[in-house]
Amino acid sequence: MAIFGIFVGILVVGTLIGTILHATLFTSRKNRIEPVGQMVEVGDGLMHVHSMGNGPETVVLLPGMGIGLPSADFAPLMRKLSEKYTVVVLEYFGVGFSTTTSIARSSGQYVEEIRSALSKAGFSAPYVLMPHSISSVFSEYYAAKYPDEVKAIISLDGTSTATYEKMPSFVKAVLPIAKYQQAVGMTSILAVLTTNKQKLQQYGYTEKEIEDMIVFGGFTMNDTLLQQISESGEFIGQTLALSYPASVPYFKVISRKTYETPNKQLHMTPQEYQTKHLARIGTHVQFEILEGSHFIYLNNVERIAAITDEFLESLSR
Repeated sequence: MAIFGIFVGILVVGTLIGTILHATLFTSRKNRIEPVGQMVEVGDGLMHVHSMGNGPETVVLLPGMGIGLPSADFAPLMRKLSEKYTVVVLEYFGVGFSTTTSIARSSGQYVEEIRSALSKAGFSAPYVLMPHSISSVFSEYYAAKYPDEVKAIISLDGTSTATYEKMPSFVKAVLPIAKYQQAVGMTSILAVLTTNKQKLQQYGYTEKEIEDMIVFGGFTMNDTLLQQISESGEFIGQTLALSYPASVPYFKVISRKTYETPNKQLHMTPQEYQTKHLARIGTHVQFEILEGSHFIYLNNVERIAAITDEFLESLSR
């Protein structure tokens, strides 16, 4: 009982210290970081739109789920692509510098917010959408609804829209725990401990970008993002209900790790998961498997830029 009491005491003190640090030091650091792009009014909030370059094609980078600061996360890829293109990073509601929103999340809603934010920031369709992970779902929905506004999609290890399963209710029930972990400073501490600064510098990130990503990594959980996570299965179902248009070219970059690592949540091999997705897109789809993790853009900036050049040049022939 004495040992248990000591353990509880340490836990209480640790929680108290973490809560104070989150409310003071960590929050103060976050508030000192200024947006690098434009803040535009969309719906009931503000969305952050950051751009580089002034090329004739507009490449729109769309983040995967739970990325704390996409405008910094995509920075090395942005810099490379901006040598030839106008490159835009859009931060969804609840992500990066964007505010949260009370508007319900759906694939259609994300598409309308993307369209509105880009237009208000001064960019014009057609766009080359370059989505990562879950954003590929929204990009396919965009292409199905507004094919004239999408010149092409270059998916970075995108989520398949060929397989739809509801998220288990127990998973939804435990998601709010993440907000508690954030409130007691756990996510901020983990962001520091799990970040390999040296490797990120080798990938082309600046010191400021790394520090900013660490800070924002401790503030990823909010009601808007939690709704995105809990409704992710429904987003796939909403997009699966629409046929992908043959008129919109599609290139999928697949990570070797995703392609070869079994996923217990899927009732198929990882290869079947990818093959079914490619088949859904159509016979015009192209793909390439690159070495790396799900965050395939971290160590493949040069190859992704080359794929973009080759793919877009092929469309003009």
